[in-house]
Amino acid sequence: MARISGVDLPKDKRVDIAISYLYGIGRKLGADIIAEAQIDPATRVKNLTEAEVGKISSIISTREIKVEGDLRREIQANVRRMMDIGSYRGFRHRRNLPCRGQRTKTNARTRRGRRKTVGSARAEKPAAAAPGAAGSAK
Repeated sequence: MARISGVDLPKDKRVDIAISYLYGIGRKLGADIIAEAQIDPATRVKNLTEAEVGKISSIISTREIKVEGDLRREIQANVRRMMDIGSYRGFRHRRNLPCRGQRTKTNARTRRGRRKTVGSARAEKPAAAAPGAAGSAK
């Protein structure tokens, strides 16, 4: 079982695909890392030796690639900083709205959640006051 940066890679997948299961490593960067480690991309994770797993881990640490928790913390800190300085993007994050210019009148359901109906189809009649209650205060 290959465990890199605290993540168990799926055993039956090819190494070039499985390495992208690490947060912060995509297909291109994963392919570069595997090429640098001189591992055949078609190798399955279950067939990797401990030395090859160690090579991959050492390349990630020597290149100072931020993955998993470190990257998540950095992104969270950046969002918090935008909110603190009062930037437009920070304001949109605070309001839980899209930050990158998407329309919000009809779409943006992923960011805003389920629809909530506001208002009603017809106006309600005002509640009738109790008789004699308004005139009794003298």
